[in-house]
Amino acid sequence: MTRQQGFPKWVLIIAAAACALSGCAGVRQWWGNGMKVGPEYLGVQASVAPQWVDEGDSALRTDWAEHGHWWSVFNDPVLDRLVYTAYQQNLPLQIAGMRILEARAQLGIAAGNLYPQQQQINAAYTRNRFSENMFPFGDFPGIRPYDDWVAGFDMAWELDVWGRIRRGIESADAHLEAQIEGYDDALVMLQAEVAAAYIQLRAIEQQLRYTQHNVDLQRATLELIQKRFELGVVGELDVRQAGAELAVTESSLPQLQQARRQVKNGLCLLLGMPPGSLDAELAESDSIPTPPAEVAIGIPADLLRRRPDVRQAERQAAAQSARIGIAEAEFYPSLAITGNIAFQAENFGDLFDWQSRAGRIGPGFQWNVLNYGRIGNRVRVEDARFQQAVLAYQNAVLAANKEAEDAIVAYLRERQRVESLEQATRETVRALEIGMRLYEEGVVDYQRVLDSQRAAVLQQDALAQSRGQVALHLVALYKALGGGWTMRCELEEIAVPVPADLADPEANRPIADAFDDTVASEADD
Repeated sequence: MTRQQGFPKWVLIIAAAACALSGCAGVRQWWGNGMKVGPEYLGVQASVAPQWVDEGDSALRTDWAEHGHWWSVFNDPVLDRLVYTAYQQNLPLQIAGMRILEARAQLGIAAGNLYPQQQQINAAYTRNRFSENMFPFGDFPGIRPYDDWVAGFDMAWELDVWGRIRRGIESADAHLEAQIEGYDDALVMLQAEVAAAYIQLRAIEQQLRYTQHNVDLQRATLELIQKRFELGVVGELDVRQAGAELAVTESSLPQLQQARRQVKNGLCLLLGMPPGSLDAELAESDSIPTPPAEVAIGIPADLLRRRPDVRQAERQAAAQSARIGIAEAEFYPSLAITGNIAFQAENFGDLFDWQSRAGRIGPGFQWNVLNYGRIGNRVRVEDARFQQAVLAYQNAVLAANKEAEDAIVAYLRERQRVESLEQATRETVRALEIGMRLYEEGVVDYQRVLDSQRAAVLQQDALAQSRGQVALHLVALYKALGGGWTMRCELEEIAVPVPADLADPEANRPIADAFDDTVASEADD
């Protein structure tokens, strides 16, 4: 039987209004400013030293020049190119960039929950037949197979009365910012690893040069002693000692060559290249990078602003704080609007007639009143995790302060050690020269020359290592200070392409901020 009564217009009006609410600036403003259960995150505090322990040292300055390429203080073009290439090609850094894209998509999912959660267009066809045995009084008129054509639109929308969804957006927003800080931290680590590997390579090459020089000298000495032995001036003992000392010195060459190859391979990995790809690039220079006379390090409080890992820990605490509100919202009832607009007919030709319209709309109510114990424990879990995040942030600040202090004292003391080793090397080389002259004159025996040779080899090797350590400690200091991550913000200066999501300042803005801008513009309209 066909119903002649018209479909209530108010049902259609309410359904249309519910579908359009997501585009209403006033409602979205209410979403953004309405009730939200759970604590409001106001930031966390951490203790940091008021000044550096070695602040009065003449090699340190308490100013800080904000730049994204601290390695340029070494004035080494090869190092500059290596760092830029690593920025472009390092695969773990690209993975960190992909985590940003993942977090941004997760934020988009969380923001999408403010809109009707279920929006579905349905279309179906069924062929139906009733069982004749269902009617005890025999055949019933009208029992026959029939078709059922349906086309409609379903919607379900949970209203965010208590702020559960908005807290989810806050958490996802903070998580996105934490991933951006994680990218910056990975960038700082990458720059430090590239610079450290390059310095290690140059220090090893310096050791190789010293060792090869000593091998050449000892080989010449052995030839001299061999000739003197043949003339009967010296005994066989001197020949054997000189040969043994030459063999010992030569034995260190394969180890140094192995270390050089392995460091080169490590550099290739950091730059996303196969082994051997950097041989031509690294051949352009062979000296150990020289640190500047003074280093600008700022003050300890700057660590909270400059170090990405510290900022990441703070953002993780913010994300966890919002999760407490998500858990607390389960204490309260949830309200939802569900509706359906459809056309239904037996014959497909009648499907879209106005008389084939059907629909429903109504509120839904759900309250987990019997699960309060479980919900309360979940809130306690999230709160405990927040406290852990706060403590982790505070520990990250202390660890950053300690790491910087360790790097400062290591850098300053190693500089002093280099000065002493330079003096010791000069003295041992001069002593070797004097000893060789006296030995040739027959004034001293070969044992004195042998002792001088051993001392010269040891001092030159120690000097090369120490010079490398000074530069490595400076790299560690810049890493501890959180320098280098602004490299991605200085694209015009360094002319290095980066992923579009990081190069575009607007792309890094949280979606929630863009959402607020949209609300404001629509309110103005």
